[in-house]
Amino acid sequence: MNHQATLKKLYVGLTGAEPTAVTMMPRSGSNRTYYRIEGPRQLVGAVGVDRRENEAFIYMSRHFKSKGLPVPAVVAESDDHMAYLQEDLGNDILFGCIEKSTITRSFNEHDRMLLSRTIRMLCRMQFEGARGFDFTRCYPAPSFDRRMVMWDLNYFKYCFLKATGLEFDESRLEDDFDRLADVLLANMSDTFMYRDFQARNVMIVDDQPWFIDFQGGRKGPFYYDVASFLWQARARYTKSLRAELIGEYLDELSRYASIERTHFESQLRYFVLFRTLQVLGAYGFRGYFEKKPHFLKSVPAAIENMSDMLRETPFIEFPYLNEVLSQMVTLPQFTAAIKQPLTVTVTSFPFKKGYPVDTSGNGGGFVFDCRAIDNPGKYDRYKPMTGVNPEVVKYLEDNGEIVKFLEHAYALVDASVQRYIDRKFTHLMVSFGCTGGQHRSVYCAEHMARHLNEKFNVHVMLTHSQTPNFEELEDRELLPKAPL
Repeated sequence: MNHQATLKKLYVGLTGAEPTAVTMMPRSGSNRTYYRIEGPRQLVGAVGVDRRENEAFIYMSRHFKSKGLPVPAVVAESDDHMAYLQEDLGNDILFGCIEKSTITRSFNEHDRMLLSRTIRMLCRMQFEGARGFDFTRCYPAPSFDRRMVMWDLNYFKYCFLKATGLEFDESRLEDDFDRLADVLLANMSDTFMYRDFQARNVMIVDDQPWFIDFQGGRKGPFYYDVASFLWQARARYTKSLRAELIGEYLDELSRYASIERTHFESQLRYFVLFRTLQVLGAYGFRGYFEKKPHFLKSVPAAIENMSDMLRETPFIEFPYLNEVLSQMVTLPQFTAAIKQPLTVTVTSFPFKKGYPVDTSGNGGGFVFDCRAIDNPGKYDRYKPMTGVNPEVVKYLEDNGEIVKFLEHAYALVDASVQRYIDRKFTHLMVSFGCTGGQHRSVYCAEHMARHLNEKFNVHVMLTHSQTPNFEELEDRELLPKAPL
């Protein structure tokens, strides 16, 4: 019996009616196949390749549902447990909701709200989901243990590190792997560890997070999922946003355990290292060995995460591992993917404080005067806001002046950027000024930065000179989504 026939049989047995349509959904990284089934009741049908994995998901879904946690309910399953029907949560994945912001690294209030709700719900799932949970039902392993740690570390070594061509001493590296495993296992807790908790495994329904693809979960340290979520390679959360979300998590965690922030962050650091090594191993296996090149597109972002960690706080506890990783992040195939010959600095500024200074030595560039555009700042309700606030954005776009203004700015700047690339120039500055440097200029700078990042293979630096007064407008570095 084919997949669709199996799912149709389950659907008829559940609803008493034939489905009106059964459509295969886009494939993700898993080996399961999903179908959207329409009819009197819209559902999602899943067909797996591993019975024990399916049984783990079905058990977990029903357990978490009984705890009031937001997961899709399994409503029917085949006798052989190879297929099942579950609630349809729609199409809105958290990563898709915030994807534009991951390009500019400018996360607005709505993004932050979704991320805050997600990381708080993660904490609930870890602790409340573990109550009465039968971890023997997990697959392929009931808990996070040394064997799993060493598998993942060797996955990185053989599927990624060796593929880079970097020479290293395996014996010395294994010694540091053992030391890292000791530190990770010292943080073991009786909580549910999702294992692959990231923005692509969170659905958004009415602005609330719902969790999917948790079938690989097991008992394990709660740090692991926080590291997986906040250091997801292609999400590219800013340092300040990570700090904010760690605060949200710790606030929720205080309901279950008492942990000082300094201690939490000191231990989280090891899990960020471990998780980054694990995902690089996965990218290497899927990209180099399974010949799925789209997985390699995430490698530069993961390398960037690793480079930031090594620069900020080297892992001197694991001296040889630290040495190898420091060499790895400087390999030409990685630096070439994240370094670009042309840097475009996009700036917003208030005219009353003067023009921004070009520190590149190139002598400046475009300066656009936004003061002719209708100013939201003349209304009291908009005065405390900036050009990234949804209310201000709506006001400016409903008026329409700023959209036409930017169309002309795009045309002028695009021509120069292309010419600069052709002539191998290294710097260009694009500045937008308005009265207070808060609304119109910020909106224009944000949109110009995003436009250039999406259209050209250039390095964009986004700066708001009013940053000290508006903390959400931090300086940002926009790197192209370049493949390895």
